[in-house]
Amino acid sequence: MATKKTSSQIDQSAEAGLRIEVAGENALIIYFGDKTSPEVSARVQQAVTILQEELGDKLIDMVPSYASLLVIYNLMLVDHLEVKNRIRPLLASLGNAASAEGQLVTLPAYYSTESGPDLEGLAKRAELSVEEVIKLHSETEYRVYAIGFAPGFAYLGEVDTRIAAPRLSTPRQKVPRGAVAIADRQTAVYPAVSPGGWNLIGLCPTRMFDPEAEPTMPVQVGDRIKFNPIDRDEFLALGGEL
Repeated sequence: MATKKTSSQIDQSAEAGLRIEVAGENALIIYFGDKTSPEVSARVQQAVTILQEELGDKLIDMVPSYASLLVIYNLMLVDHLEVKNRIRPLLASLGNAASAEGQLVTLPAYYSTESGPDLEGLAKRAELSVEEVIKLHSETEYRVYAIGFAPGFAYLGEVDTRIAAPRLSTPRQKVPRGAVAIADRQTAVYPAVSPGGWNLIGLCPTRMFDPEAEPTMPVQVGDRIKFNPIDRDEFLALGGEL
């Protein structure tokens, strides 16, 4: 039989849809709702900014996701009770805070059957031309909902329903760095060579993760993303590899 969490493990905020749960000896996780949306994502990003200001060096890290925020703190400086008591009123005030839009980041993308082996098949499945798929993908503004799977792998949503596509039944063993891909209503740029089952529609020359750069990633959770179509020569001139 599952053990019910006690009131000390779960804190229901006065703000509807918010709850705080213990996530480890020095961590709490804040849930902002049960569904993903731009509004929920904006509140997660607001919380990141506010908690950073409030807790400062007492924080070890914060990990934002689609509708939650993991808060990891230094037990030598603060405990569960103090963290809860300090963040509870801040969470209640999120509804009155200005919407956190994040920065607008434009990523170049070389869309083609050469750079996107699934582009033609996706277009055929959607009963659209390749040009129409490119137009729909590049004209949509996406929000960074989460970063995970690999450093720099930003989950972007949401793709136009006309070009949403399920993951491949058999994942590829090797997806190239910079691959622009679609899975269901999400899109992403692969930050490094890796296995993957998303539909590949192009390549982006921008490095999505560079441990030697500052910042190491060009995007963060809450940012807005637009893809700018470029041709083969531009792609290569920007450092892209085929």
